[in-house]
Amino acid sequence: MIRRKSILYLIAALFLFAPLIALSQDATQSQNASSNSNLTLVLNGQSDQSVPVMQTNGHSYVELEALAHAVQGTLSFKGNRVELTLPGAAAGAFASSSNPGFSKGFLRAAIEFMGTLREWRTALASAIQNSFPLGSDWLGQYRMRASDSLRLAGVAASTDADRNAYQLLSNESQNMSQLSDKYLAQRANLTYIAQDALENDDLNQRIVACGHALGAMAGSGQFVDDPSCH
Repeated sequence: MIRRKSILYLIAALFLFAPLIALSQDATQSQNASSNSNLTLVLNGQSDQSVPVMQTNGHSYVELEALAHAVQGTLSFKGNRVELTLPGAAAGAFASSSNPGFSKGFLRAAIEFMGTLREWRTALASAIQNSFPLGSDWLGQYRMRASDSLRLAGVAASTDADRNAYQLLSNESQNMSQLSDKYLAQRANLTYIAQDALENDDLNQRIVACGHALGAMAGSGQFVDDPSCH
């Protein structure tokens, strides 16, 4: 399989020989007048990706069929056009370059952050459902871990997709902080908190929906804006 660097060498070769390459039929005719056929164009330093170079009257030529074969491409003649088609894997490399999606470092940090946020929400939900006391000290530990994980995700962000997703992660963290503070304040004011309070809490439902959306993005490796994360 041709690596991206191989494709770059191919493009450089095409620009180098573009003024000199004739159609395959013309190049074949030029062989009869060749004065030196011992030169070889090597792609990416691979001997199995080499093309003979023909020199005639001080000019250099490569045969298009040989070039297409060396890069595992296909060559077609359509009227006055010659089309060289690269393998699908190579074309995918260019598409990946223009839209790289999430970087590995950011994706790893983002998944870690979502894990800490899930632990925070689970701890809050468990305390409410079981009527346990809510304390800012132990909930604050979850808040601190989530904050640290979010900071690491921000440091790891390097692509546009990373930076766009980081903003959604930040929104999710802020919403979780608001949810936690809301119930801490109610407990501090001795306000009754129903065991099913979170099930009817719009903010909690948004956090859950955003978490699902972020999980789907992590699975696909691509950023998709989601209204639940705003």
